[in-house]
Amino acid sequence: MEISAAGRLEVRVTAADVGKRVSVRRLSEPGAEREKFTDTVGVLTSWDKGVLLITRKDGETVRIPETSLVAGKVVPSAPARRRGPAASYEELARVAARAWRPVESERLGEWELRAAVEAGPRGGVPAGRRTGFTRRANSVLPLGDPGVPLDEALTAVRRWYGERGLPAYVQAATGAEGTQEVLCAELERRGWVREVTAELWTGGLAAVADRADPAGVVLSRTADAAWLARYQREGVGEVALKVLGSGPSVWFATVPGQDAPAAIGRCVVDGRWAGFAAVEVDPALRRRGLATAVLAALARRALDEGASAAWLQVETDNAAARALYAGMGFAAHHAYHHYREPEGAGSGPSSPSV
Repeated sequence: MEISAAGRLEVRVTAADVGKRVSVRRLSEPGAEREKFTDTVGVLTSWDKGVLLITRKDGETVRIPETSLVAGKVVPSAPARRRGPAASYEELARVAARAWRPVESERLGEWELRAAVEAGPRGGVPAGRRTGFTRRANSVLPLGDPGVPLDEALTAVRRWYGERGLPAYVQAATGAEGTQEVLCAELERRGWVREVTAELWTGGLAAVADRADPAGVVLSRTADAAWLARYQREGVGEVALKVLGSGPSVWFATVPGQDAPAAIGRCVVDGRWAGFAAVEVDPALRRRGLATAVLAALARRALDEGASAAWLQVETDNAAARALYAGMGFAAHHAYHHYREPEGAGSGPSSPSV
């Protein structure tokens, strides 16, 4: 907190600092017999009618009455990372997008509208009758300016997805330099609902390759019937296969089993980056190192292709996966969220998986 030369706490944040990362201290229980203070760090996304909105790294928005402030200041936009390869949010967002390509996309300024649904008639599709393969392939990636005012852009987004019989989603990130806290706050202000939060983690690739002996792991350029038998997603049809096979250099890993593979995984190599996904293990065979072996095999192949850094995406409530990846040297880089259009504004309740 800012302390004056006289030793007093000072509020050095104003409405002109909207969009900047701030640290503030407030009285959490004004009027209580014993004062309590609460500190909040995040991006100041609004200061209106005496109330500050601060979006924290995890995407949660905190409302703070300005009358409760006792100290505050603008802080560096991104704290120094202690682990993992250096990377900007935009670089990682583009790498992740190339690893999970939609079947159809269209530009709206610097936004990309993405869809991956089975072919069918356009327009007049009854609500709730279509679903896309994962939210990532059926959401807007807003990396920059849409070229029109936000309300106009969101109207165009809803129309585009409505024509395809899909609910409109916007994927936006928080927690790193260059992420979209202000956009998240504007979406929430307009009634868009955050349905899923996940994190993108990064780590060194060599450390993953050295974690286990990959003997017994079979690598392939395509996802065969056996691999798909272990994959835990619904609706794996022609469109899903196109998405799974998309990316600069795609590899599928399989540990053979009796009726279905004991474990599987997917990796996309893109320049210095190797992205891991779809790591699944037979529930009866967990805690035997199979997931680690799959990742090691894929990491060694990625090293052979010249990659040096790794990334993966993990949902915030997947405790087992988070423990596994942390043990392999991964750390969270930023959080990302899928915001769904307000109820009744679009095509219906059918939602794709993450």
